[in-house]
Amino acid sequence: MHKAFLTAMGLAVMAMPAAAEIGRVKRAMGTATVERGAAKLSPAPGFQLQPGDTLVTGKDGQMSLSFIDDTRFSVGPNSRVSVDQFDYNRTTQTGNFVTKVNRGSLAVVSGQIAKSKQDAMKVRTPTSLLGVRGTRFIVDVPQ
Repeated sequence: MHKAFLTAMGLAVMAMPAAAEIGRVKRAMGTATVERGAAKLSPAPGFQLQPGDTLVTGKDGQMSLSFIDDTRFSVGPNSRVSVDQFDYNRTTQTGNFVTKVNRGSLAVVSGQIAKSKQDAMKVRTPTSLLGVRGTRFIVDVPQ
């Protein structure tokens, strides 16, 4: 009976979908973490990002990231940036990308999602909402 229970649990775990990779950390310097739920993870180059991750840097921290739609982020010191939504269809090269910059700075080179349709990529700050239309930009939110 114990073996049957473990087998059933193993099948249930295998049936659960794994969180999809949306991008990777290219570089992390100084104090830098990725918050995923309650976990605080250390991002080394190659670290896989998932929807809902929050990127946090300290006063000496920086992170560079590349997303699967070719969007690139550079997160500056003393920043807190969350990836609230990332949906991307590689076949049609369309999707939706919503990021929130709670504090600090974020430099962006937009990828395929921003180019796919108007307002497909958005960046929120505590006081504004930016609709991105395929460009390079910097968001700076004071502490």
